[in-house]
Amino acid sequence: MNPSTPFRSHKASRNASHKAAHEASRQVSREAPRKGSRKISRKVSAVGAVAAAGAVATALVGAGVLGGASATAAPSSTHSAAASTASAASSPANVGKGLTRTTTHLTLDAATKAAQAALKAAEKAGQRVSVTVVDRNGSTLVALRGDGAGPQAYESATRKAFTAVSWNAPTSELVKRLDQAPTLKDIPGTLFLAGGAPVRDGDAPIAGIGVAGAPSGTLDEQFAQAGAHALDG
Repeated sequence: MNPSTPFRSHKASRNASHKAAHEASRQVSREAPRKGSRKISRKVSAVGAVAAAGAVATALVGAGVLGGASATAAPSSTHSAAASTASAASSPANVGKGLTRTTTHLTLDAATKAAQAALKAAEKAGQRVSVTVVDRNGSTLVALRGDGAGPQAYESATRKAFTAVSWNAPTSELVKRLDQAPTLKDIPGTLFLAGGAPVRDGDAPIAGIGVAGAPSGTLDEQFAQAGAHALDG
């Protein structure tokens, strides 16, 4: 829009109104008697001024000069309300008290220390093994494949570690439970063979260490226990 347009409309309306008022005044002056003609002329002039003001206001509104503030105020208010709603929706929710609990997890440094201790014990005994350390949830923290360890050792070590932390017991003891509950071995991710040891904080399990690759489960578990004892405080 040409910014000069409202001002031309304003000027044109004012000229037209003044002209109309002047013509009306002249007409009344010619028809009315001389007496009181000044009063009539003033009244007509006043009427013309009001008409001119009305015409100017109409022209300005039509040109978008008047009413602009109110036209933009409503969208601004709507925008502010929408922004407030969006801000509230994007704010993170705060969980109420009593709905959470604190758990203890093994740090990555500690898990690495335990895995290296288990692998070192196996190497010292001349055994080629894989070692896995999982956290309280059974997720792998550290996995080390020793030089020359068989391809099956990695998965076996991981499943032994998972089994040990799940039941908070060495897997050599858990094997004995299969006599009373043989379906335990059907649980996905578990392996009821000796070679897994839990890591505890007090009496609570916080990690599991699994070792696989040695000729016997007894040796595997011995190395796993060496890794757990490396964290003894």
